[in-house]
Amino acid sequence: MPTRRQLLLAAVASTFAPRLALAKASQPATPVNFDVPPLACDCHTHIHGDMREFPMSPSRIYTPEPAMPEEMAELHRALRMQRVVIVTPSVYGTNNAATLWGMKARGADARGVAVIDGSTPDTELDAMARAGIRGIRINLATGGKTADPAAARQRFQDAAERIKSRGWHVQMYTTLDVVSAIKDLVLASPVPVVFDHFGRAQAALGTEQPGFADLTELVRSGKAYVKISGAYRISKQAPDFPDAAPIARALIAANPQRILWGTDWPHPNSDPLPGYGAMDVRPYSQIDDGRLLNQLPVWAPEAAIRRAILVDNPARLYGFAAA
Repeated sequence: MPTRRQLLLAAVASTFAPRLALAKASQPATPVNFDVPPLACDCHTHIHGDMREFPMSPSRIYTPEPAMPEEMAELHRALRMQRVVIVTPSVYGTNNAATLWGMKARGADARGVAVIDGSTPDTELDAMARAGIRGIRINLATGGKTADPAAARQRFQDAAERIKSRGWHVQMYTTLDVVSAIKDLVLASPVPVVFDHFGRAQAALGTEQPGFADLTELVRSGKAYVKISGAYRISKQAPDFPDAAPIARALIAANPQRILWGTDWPHPNSDPLPGYGAMDVRPYSQIDDGRLLNQLPVWAPEAAIRRAILVDNPARLYGFAAA
C-alpha cells in the first residue's frame, strides 16, 4: 500500500496536473448486431475515480481522465453486458480502492482483479475476497516496456504461492517472449493463469510468430485463459482490426473453454505520447466498443462457443452464479 506521504504527494501532483477538456471515455457508436446471451460478462475494464478521492501513484507513467461507474453502466447497457470484471490499472500501484468502489456500484454482477505486493497483508486480501476480488494482476507491459524473463518468472512464482490457498488466479499483461519463458511454470501452476489482450501477439505477424505456439499450447492444456480483448492493442487496422481475426480464431480453436472477452474500457493510452508527461492528463483512445463486440461472431460463428466465452467461462473463473 502507498504510504501517507505518497498519497499526499499524489494529491498535490493531481492539483497541478492540467485539467483540459479532453476526450471522455468512449461510448458505443455502433449497435450490437447479434444476440448477446443473458449474463454476458465484460471481463476487462478499469475504473478511474476523481483524483481528489482516489489519488494515483506518484510513480505512475501516465495520467488518465476519470472513468466513473455510471459511465461503465451506460457502456454495458449498450453492449447488453450484465456482468463485469474490473481490473486495477497501473496508475494506482497497489491501491485497489477505485476498483473496489466500482465493484460495489455493480453489486453481485461485479468481480475484480487486484494489484498487490509483498507488503500487502493477508487481512487486506481477506477483505478483498469478501468484496469479490478473484485474482491478482502482474503488469509487465504497460508503457511498452519489455520485461526481464528471469524477473517475470520470480514474480509469477511469488504471486502463485501467495494466492494458491484462496482459489484466485494470476492475471498477466505481458508479451509472447515472457509467455514462452514462463511456460513451464504455467503448466505446473497451482492456480489458473490469465493472459491479457491476446497475450500481446502482434496481429501483423500472424499465427507463426515466435511464442504464439507456446501461448496456444497453454490454452489447449487448460492451464491458461486468454482474453481476446483490446484488439486495438495488437492491430493497427482500425476500426475492425481484421488482421486480429486469425489470432483470435487460433486461440478459440485451441480451447474455447479458456477464452474470455473484454472491452478494455475506458481505453487508456499508456504508450509514450509527445507533449505529455507522466502527470499530464491525457485523452482516452476513442474506441467503438459496439463495433469491436460485433467482431466476436466473426471470430466465433457458433452461438454455443460465444456463450462459453461470454457467460460460462467467466462464471467458472470469477465465481459468478451459474446461468
